[in-house]
Amino acid sequence: MSAVVVGAGVLLGAAFVLAGASKLAAGQAWLGQAAGLGVPRWLATPVPYTEIVVGAFVAVRVARPWPVVVALALLAAFTALIVRLLATGRRPACACFGAWSASPIGWRHLARNAALAALAVVALL
Repeated sequence: MSAVVVGAGVLLGAAFVLAGASKLAAGQAWLGQAAGLGVPRWLATPVPYTEIVVGAFVAVRVARPWPVVVALALLAAFTALIVRLLATGRRPACACFGAWSASPIGWRHLARNAALAALAVVALL
């Protein structure tokens, strides 16, 4: 296994763990941010936990390749949400990393997701 493949998985996993942990640290504010994105509470509630578990599994290469596939699916869903909102002219706060990312969504969020997806593809090798 090359260091590049392992490193890509560690970086991707760390990004997911950080995203989930920051949402949990934001507490109820995360659910408000998610509502601003149009995500229903029942769907937003498990997102931080899912991100943490998926990220940890990706980083330590447990049950490979499935956690990376799940990470790619989550990135696709998050990206689709951003594209939909941008297409309708809505730019709510990102909430991607809890209180750390309160800026309005924009094309840079799509670029970030593309970079994370690229890491996921490398981690699948």
